[in-house]
Amino acid sequence: MFGGKRKKITIISIVSIMVVAMIAGAVWLYSSVSIASQTTAEPSVASTTAPLEMSAYYIVLPEPFIFNVMGKEHDRLVQIKVQLMVRGEANETLANKHIPLIESRLLQTFSATTVEQLRQPLGREQLRQQALTAIQATMNKMTDMPVIERVLFTGFVMQ
Repeated sequence: MFGGKRKKITIISIVSIMVVAMIAGAVWLYSSVSIASQTTAEPSVASTTAPLEMSAYYIVLPEPFIFNVMGKEHDRLVQIKVQLMVRGEANETLANKHIPLIESRLLQTFSATTVEQLRQPLGREQLRQQALTAIQATMNKMTDMPVIERVLFTGFVMQ
């Protein structure tokens, strides 16, 4: 009677120890890979690291853009929430430093659109691309680098 219980307890103990050992090994492996990637990362924008190898940072613009757009029948009120994607800490610092300039340029670009353009998904994508091009041109003038990699619309409302 007791032999069967002891055998079960022994098997459960061995399996439990193996599971704990596997988890500990996975944690050790993950942490060593994480530490190795942190020590090899290049924080400098001027480095020879390709842009896609640098970490992506997302800058949330503090306020949504609210503006009027002209339509054939009615004018509409539009609200767009924007985030900017940059690569590397240096670009993040530059973008944060120039937030007022970026917001101004985005508002100019957004307010030049029409209701008909914003009704279509392709039109919204074109607006996003126009915004990216405008910001990159502005940042090139200020910093001699495009700085911003993507403009992301994280909220879009048209009334």
